[in-house]
Amino acid sequence: MRFLARRLAAILPLLLVAPPFVPGLSAQKRPFDADALLRIQRLSDPQISPDGKTVAFSVAVPDVAANKSQRSVWSVPLDGGSPRKLTDSAERPRWAPDGKRIYYSSGGQVWAMDPDGGNPKQITKLSVGAADHIVSGDGKTLVVHGDVYPSCATPDNTLDDPCNAHLADEEKASKVSARVITGLLYRHWTAWQGKTRSHLLAVPVSGGKVIDLTPGDKDVPGFSLGGPDDYAISPDSTEVAFAMNVDPVPATSTNTDIYVVPIGGGTPQKITSGAGADSGPQYSPDSKYLAYRSQSRAGYESDKWRLAVLERANGRLTLPLDAVDRSVESFVWSKDSTRLFFGTVDRGHQAIQIVGVEGGGVRIAVTGNETLDDIQFTPDGKTMVFTSQSGSAPVEICKNSSGGKVIPLTHMNDSLLSGYQLTAYEDLWTAREDGTQIQSFIVKPPNFDAAKRYPLLLQIHGGPQGEWGESWTYRWNAQVFAAAGYVVVLANPRGSIGYGQKFTDDINQDWGGKPYDDLMAVTDQVAKLPYVDSNRMAAAGGSYGGYMVNWLLGHTDRFKCLISHAGVYDLRAEAEATEELWFPLWEFGGMPWDNPEVYDRWSPSKFVKEFKTPTLVIHGELDFRIPYTQGLQLYTALQMRKVPSKLLIYPDEGHWVLKPQNSQLWYATFLDWINNWTK
Repeated sequence: MRFLARRLAAILPLLLVAPPFVPGLSAQKRPFDADALLRIQRLSDPQISPDGKTVAFSVAVPDVAANKSQRSVWSVPLDGGSPRKLTDSAERPRWAPDGKRIYYSSGGQVWAMDPDGGNPKQITKLSVGAADHIVSGDGKTLVVHGDVYPSCATPDNTLDDPCNAHLADEEKASKVSARVITGLLYRHWTAWQGKTRSHLLAVPVSGGKVIDLTPGDKDVPGFSLGGPDDYAISPDSTEVAFAMNVDPVPATSTNTDIYVVPIGGGTPQKITSGAGADSGPQYSPDSKYLAYRSQSRAGYESDKWRLAVLERANGRLTLPLDAVDRSVESFVWSKDSTRLFFGTVDRGHQAIQIVGVEGGGVRIAVTGNETLDDIQFTPDGKTMVFTSQSGSAPVEICKNSSGGKVIPLTHMNDSLLSGYQLTAYEDLWTAREDGTQIQSFIVKPPNFDAAKRYPLLLQIHGGPQGEWGESWTYRWNAQVFAAAGYVVVLANPRGSIGYGQKFTDDINQDWGGKPYDDLMAVTDQVAKLPYVDSNRMAAAGGSYGGYMVNWLLGHTDRFKCLISHAGVYDLRAEAEATEELWFPLWEFGGMPWDNPEVYDRWSPSKFVKEFKTPTLVIHGELDFRIPYTQGLQLYTALQMRKVPSKLLIYPDEGHWVLKPQNSQLWYATFLDWINNWTK
């Protein structure tokens, strides 16, 4: 379920975005705050041109007054130079194979423009929409996905767009808003299941019949467990590979498989057969192989993601990284189809590594104390482009040629960040009695003075199979809290990723056990630091982190205050109201009637009589992952127990707080609460 996204954006190391240190300079800089956070340009999705000379990319900037993000497409020369905005209200640039046009998304449709941003033209005008486009190697076809009414299917799988438009108009005009539900999954994240299904569509660039590649009652692409796109076009432009879950009850299953279908339409053929999830297919440039990420255990979304390589001619399957005890987060083929470049989370960092298609030794391509991702290669295979981020600087785009020096291509946040003091993450390791080592990051306040004693903020991540890493975040940004005068501790207890699969699995059916003990051991260690005031400590977390805050309420009174965002309060009620039911089935060994002892043992609601610590409760009414009634139950219990408490409810937010003005309020309310109780 991965309650909290581990990363909402990527970043470049501080040394690349800030000027060199000059004595006295830091004192002139302002502490980094939420207003500065909302001014950062958020770079993503770099795409190299076919001639290898230009990188197109997306930029999002919050518009606080309009209460939304403004998106645009930019480009930057690979040899260096200033980035240039190509068009507004746009995202997801994808080059035509001849390099003469850039396809992009705007207003739910696909457009095209010249490489300099000129001559824009709308390509799709589909009533079903055209999202997340990819371009065939011959440049003749776009594959997109749209929201299709299955009842509008045709014998030859041609998209009947007038039929879809008619049914959409009927639904819009209807005065009846009731929903009739007959199965599971009937809602997901922030949306209810309607009468449409997401289908992959093959759209001729020059016009003509649009083909529904995945007709029927299934969503393709369906909900993703994370990672790259779940569909790809073969290099010879004849075939589309995609991930699909055909389980009759998708709410209880993670078993997606890879299918292939002719790009002109036909009957999809399943080419994988594992019990767990198979996703993110990518063809090798020579079309010999299809690589994808694969999990072996059914129903476990946080199982190890293995890299699988399927030889198309004979069906031979290899697992080149099977001996590596880390999950593959993303990967890309080398241009000669002999190697794969990939990223794995390892102790809070993510380097770029290389493995041969048949396996063998793994070596580092680019390393550092950052998180590196979004890998692409120039056509000659000699230069790699990627995003780089850390805990102290937001995403920028970099290049590396033949193992040489990493060179930043963009510096789009330098001017803004030069006026603020950001502090580097520091590693902290805590030894447990059984020999397990728990890694955390410490973030100190600006102008840190070791002779002073600061209040402590313990941040608890979500997931629960998530992590705090060297990556930039727009929610739970440790720089904002450190700048407010706190020593911030980002702990990775058992259940976290990046420390081996057993470490991750140790939280299963033990939510309030070993992870709680780990967090208390970390707290014990940092409380003894000479610059930490152990009498002024606060703890906060979201999703599973909110669950753990609720667990702390009933098991310790060492914190002056707590903040629980979208936290699980009553495990029984949560299991019967959440949407991805495979999650409680795995985490607690069944539903509440199957394994009541586990639910009762680890439910914070069972310990309400021990609640004493002042607590701020935050929740979104559109949160279907952890329904907001969990927050209401917690707040009611606190009030009835006469524990100082406050409730912040967002009618227009789901599991995450995304709107800029809501984010402003979130940070202001958060800091006001902990300041009130610790300062």
